[in-house]
Amino acid sequence: MARAPGQLALDLPVEPRFGAEDFLVSASNEAAYGAIEAWPRWPDPVLVLTGPAGAGKSHLAAIWAERAGARRLAARALVLADLPALSRAGAVLLEDAGPGLDEARLFHFLNLAREAGCFVLISACAPPDRWEIATADLLSRLRLAPLATIAPPDEALIRAVLVKHFVDRQLVVDTSVIDYVAIRIDRSLEAARAIVERIDREALARGRRVTRAVAAELLRPTE
Repeated sequence: MARAPGQLALDLPVEPRFGAEDFLVSASNEAAYGAIEAWPRWPDPVLVLTGPAGAGKSHLAAIWAERAGARRLAARALVLADLPALSRAGAVLLEDAGPGLDEARLFHFLNLAREAGCFVLISACAPPDRWEIATADLLSRLRLAPLATIAPPDEALIRAVLVKHFVDRQLVVDTSVIDYVAIRIDRSLEAARAIVERIDREALARGRRVTRAVAAELLRPTE
């Protein structure tokens, strides 16, 4: 609910939530969401999930990891991992793959995982063809894996995410605020989260309700 005038303002952090119920499906992520939902009936034990920063890739990967009981680690951490033990985990999420990976370690792990019947979800900003992979066998193996792609958030998703963040902060705002903000911020989920946090903090500091005027002041270009 909206905060009453004069109510003590406590600027408490609102932690991002990455549960399945918090993921908002739209045209920009529907196909990728469907691919994740299809687990464990994947056509291949390896799936590559790609999408730009701020599109919800990490959230969707976290949903799968929770559901599959997956081990999670940064793709670059393979260089220090116990690969045989990791391949026996049953499900593994490798996050933030891309150029600069230890190609020999990744290729060895994928072979071990396949032999052990381990599912592997690899998240990345770009598909494997753009990772500058020099090992032909590794590139061929990754090209065989299905690719699930999240597109940049569309306007409908940005609006829905803005509403969700305001609701999470127990703020009641007019639709004019949502409309005004949605077309003026960067098209990313992180930008939506950040502007709601700024608007909430500013309204608290002023002891005012969240209005379009408050949003306009924060979004006004600086000289």
